[in-house]
Amino acid sequence: MTAPEPAAAFEAVDLRRSYQLDGVSVDALRGVDLRIGQGEFVAIVGPSGSGKSTLMHLLGCLDRPTSGVLRVGGVDVATLDDTRLAELRNRTIGFVFQSFHLLARTPALDNVALPLVYRGVPKAERRARATAALRAVGLGHRLGHRPSQMSGGEQQRVAIARALVGDPKVVLADEPTGNLDTRNGEEVMGLLERLNADSGVAVVLVTHEAEVAARARRRIHVRDGLVEADSGGAGR
Repeated sequence: MTAPEPAAAFEAVDLRRSYQLDGVSVDALRGVDLRIGQGEFVAIVGPSGSGKSTLMHLLGCLDRPTSGVLRVGGVDVATLDDTRLAELRNRTIGFVFQSFHLLARTPALDNVALPLVYRGVPKAERRARATAALRAVGLGHRLGHRPSQMSGGEQQRVAIARALVGDPKVVLADEPTGNLDTRNGEEVMGLLERLNADSGVAVVLVTHEAEVAARARRRIHVRDGLVEADSGGAGR
């Protein structure tokens, strides 16, 4: 008997998101269909205002669609209340942001352990897992350092360790190299590539940089709230 196909990391059917601005409805997404499989490495690209950031927020369960279907790991987000949606986000998705979003006065170890606090993981286990995550990104010597004591590249690696500490199924990276110089950007992209290759975690990144997008195995081009082109993968 053939084993059932695993649930996609993300599946969207006629996904739409509208906003009210000064009494006028603005359509940020106008009917997106896509499927991103487990273990893919995908870049979402498009000009400013194309809807790519809105799509990232929906995939990350940071917002809800106006209409259409969105499944995360096979779970229809429309069936979840806010508490269960937050649990799904915490257990399934790791986030990496352009601006790092680290707590400025908090050591790297505690920044990385933060997602585990929300899960109720005991302190000793949190610290052990955070230490392992920081070592995995080459920062085992920086456990007690605050963000202000680290370079931009090191801060982004702390953010990646924080994304990984909960063993997510997918990492969403929003312009992960946007605030980095060329050398540090190259290191961060190499780290994401190794993560994807070695552990099978799906990586989905939003970028406007052609060189960064070219590193992904699949590129989804978004324009005017629609998928304009898709280079292939699980969604084809």
